[in-house]
Amino acid sequence: MRTFAVALVLSAVALAGVPAVAQEGHPLKGSWIGTWAGNTVHGNDMFMVLDWNGKAITGTINPGQDNIAIKSATLNPDGWVLHFEAEGKDKAGAVINYVVDGKIENLAMHNRSVTGTWKSQRGSGAFKITRQ
Repeated sequence: MRTFAVALVLSAVALAGVPAVAQEGHPLKGSWIGTWAGNTVHGNDMFMVLDWNGKAITGTINPGQDNIAIKSATLNPDGWVLHFEAEGKDKAGAVINYVVDGKIENLAMHNRSVTGTWKSQRGSGAFKITRQ
């Protein structure tokens, strides 16, 4: 079901077309696809939607029924280092707190990426997302 939801969201983003030009305002704004290797609770594959309202970075991981809200996020322009914390739930409803630290690579490119690490009380691993 989650795969269907991700495919549906990706289709909607692809059909929109126009927002791709508008996303250039902030380096993190837009749709991102990637992996957080070793995540046994939410799976290795991930889809993120990030936004910038002029003051704060907001967003959601895996929008849909299994969404994970980003609680706080910071981007340090010295080295383009990203830090965010998110809160999700496992299938039993227990809260899982994620902490992700990474660095933006290929900043000048539309399809820039963020690589780094993630950790939670259930595990940790490598993290990589690429803007679509």
